[in-house]
Amino acid sequence: MKLSRTSDRTRQPSARRLFDELRQGHGQAMIEVAVTLPLLLLILVGAIEVARVAYASIEVYNAAMAGVQYGSQNAQTAGDIAGIQLAAANDASNITLGTTNVSHSCICSNGGASTCLSTDCSGSNIETILTVQTQATFDPGFHIVGLPTSFTIHGQAIQKVLQ
Repeated sequence: MKLSRTSDRTRQPSARRLFDELRQGHGQAMIEVAVTLPLLLLILVGAIEVARVAYASIEVYNAAMAGVQYGSQNAQTAGDIAGIQLAAANDASNITLGTTNVSHSCICSNGGASTCLSTDCSGSNIETILTVQTQATFDPGFHIVGLPTSFTIHGQAIQKVLQ
């Protein structure tokens, strides 16, 4: 029995031996964390900025779509420039829209060109096409040397006006 007692003591590591093992093996892990952590943070910040730009561009495009959908209801709403701009601004409530441009063009229903005069399309109807262009300025949260400090994002939607 005495022999087994001595072997139990030698199996248990002493505090000094534990300290030596910890000191030898864990310094490398700390260096690896110190080297990779800034790179991982940079990737995370980049992913967040890409997501913010994507969100802003979707908002600008959706604002143009809302404006063109309002304006293409009939000939009266197609002429309501203030209503089209308001519809676009209301859709992009999470961002600040810049200018919203509205333009009209015409084509003949048989595919011919038209200047929106009733005499242009003999034998066919004039179709009005509404174009809404929106834009917003995006300011990234992190500025990188060599890149502009802000970006302009554009959105455009085109649709025929219902007759």
